[in-house]
Amino acid sequence: MDTRKEVDPLGERAIPQNAYFGIQTFRATENFPVSGLKAPIQIIKAYALIKKAAAAANMQVGWLDQKIGKAIIAACDEVLDGKLVDQFVVDVFQAGAGTSFNMNTNEVLANRTLEILGKSKGDYKSVSPNDHVNMAQSTNDTYPTALHVSVLIALQPLLKALDELAAAFEELAKKNADVLKSGRTHLQDAVPVTMGQEFSAYASAITHAAAELRKRQENLYMVALGGTATGTGANSHPKYKRLAVAELAKLSGFPLKPAANNFEALQSHRAAQTVSSGLKELALELIRIANDLRLLASGPTTGLNEITLPPVQPGSSIMPGKVNPVMAECLNMVAYQVVGCDAAVSMAVQAGQLELNVMTPAIAYNMLFSIQILSNYIPVFTERCVRGITVDEKRCEQYLEKNPSLATLLAPKIGYLEAAKIAKQAQAENRTVKEVALEKGLPKAELERVFSRKNLLNEQ
Repeated sequence: MDTRKEVDPLGERAIPQNAYFGIQTFRATENFPVSGLKAPIQIIKAYALIKKAAAAANMQVGWLDQKIGKAIIAACDEVLDGKLVDQFVVDVFQAGAGTSFNMNTNEVLANRTLEILGKSKGDYKSVSPNDHVNMAQSTNDTYPTALHVSVLIALQPLLKALDELAAAFEELAKKNADVLKSGRTHLQDAVPVTMGQEFSAYASAITHAAAELRKRQENLYMVALGGTATGTGANSHPKYKRLAVAELAKLSGFPLKPAANNFEALQSHRAAQTVSSGLKELALELIRIANDLRLLASGPTTGLNEITLPPVQPGSSIMPGKVNPVMAECLNMVAYQVVGCDAAVSMAVQAGQLELNVMTPAIAYNMLFSIQILSNYIPVFTERCVRGITVDEKRCEQYLEKNPSLATLLAPKIGYLEAAKIAKQAQAENRTVKEVALEKGLPKAELERVFSRKNLLNEQ
């Protein structure tokens, strides 16, 4: 294999000639063979946007040679177009703060810039990963900025998927608005609701979770770029921060602005935690809804069986004809993973010390992984589960007729204790509350009013 010699402060190493990464990246691959997981594409693109914005700003203030700066920008554009992605080889679990990945990016862009300028890879005297690509930057301000930008990029498809999931539940709510059924509290029979009302609650929960994420993503608009190593902006032009962040906002399409306090931006990842918590809160709602769907579809002969979930695959390797609620089960697993990722993010967020939180790579990976699996699966769950749900109106009616909690509606007329006696008798004799109440002498006309749909649902 052809190699080239590269030098860093620790010595020399032979680097594959065809590699765009360099010596510091190579050392990272030796030091951190942890998971085999590489940087999510959103982090790679966020970093390319940052390096492009930095080059533009440094050219504007006269610090970066125009020819070199334009070539760096061209190299960034290639990465943004999906090229050279295989050259980002550092494991997601790596050196603190993300120094290894920042240098991976710097080296790839430097070597591609050298090629664009007609020079050889590794000719860092002409274009340096540190002195040119990383000019006026540190890992300590670029990685937190990349965290914010990458999460913003990743969130947009998820928010769209949540809107579509909520719309699917709302469609079910409208379709089943007239289907009366037994309510259940404590998993015991309760006063009636409609199937439409149950579905509308799911739609509302998803809508509110999405709205909360939209609100919290605004916390990511303030970025650390320009703070360099400790927040002071050391080794940057006085105008650099403002120019670089303005350029990054234009390139990314998000209304980014410089952090109000650069020192906080390097020390604290509270902003990221608010979004991670929002993902966890969404996951908790998804778990609850998936569990409800599994309960409502349980059976078909020994469970509730009020709804039928679309059969998408055989449910058993031994029991012929069995069909399981696999789409809802998978949603549970996805949501459990999101809860776990948030726990990892929380531990990393609290681990900041003095001028820096070095756990940023773990925060970025776990947040982006959560968003990825939610974004991948929710559209499938919407199409292959929710949109195909059907309601067994006859089963709902049968349960409702025998529901002893209907006696609740008699309490305003005959009192709580007398209504309780009717409920117990109806349950013991496997009769309806209405039948027992009629037998007790309550007027038929009054019972018709009490058990009318309007009264059952307290419709005004």
